[in-house]
Amino acid sequence: MNKRIAIFPGSFDPFTRGHAAVVEEALKLFDKVVVAIGHNIQKRGFLSVEARKALIEKVYKDEPRVEVTTYTSLTGDEARRVGAVAMIRSVRNMTDFDYERTIANANRFAYKDLSTIIVFVPVEVEYISSSLVRELHAFGRNTDALLPEGIRLEEYLNLSK
Repeated sequence: MNKRIAIFPGSFDPFTRGHAAVVEEALKLFDKVVVAIGHNIQKRGFLSVEARKALIEKVYKDEPRVEVTTYTSLTGDEARRVGAVAMIRSVRNMTDFDYERTIANANRFAYKDLSTIIVFVPVEVEYISSSLVRELHAFGRNTDALLPEGIRLEEYLNLSK
């Protein structure tokens, strides 16, 4: 039996409760979800790519249907590499929706065999963004409630040094 695989691409800098909610929704639809961390070698992230990968792998250490990978290619090419039939994209608001619709149409043009599935982020976590976590952290605020359970940002900042 062929497994239906979806790719959930992003920078995940850092991975938040909102991202985790999207993965949970995707697992209801697909046999496997590949969380793919895009790595722009010309940008220095808040967390290193290695730390982001370690963080997400810790979140899903007991979920064999989630795989975490990194890539530097086009997202559609990475989707093909992992055997994905769909790309998971998430939206919190209409601004996100307009942006994601544009990306979905571009991907439809370039990768006709790859579907885009839009997942609406649950209302209880829709305010959470990686940039919010980074900003609060910069001002010395605790961000634990914005991250998946058991994840402490400081632990991953140490890996990024």
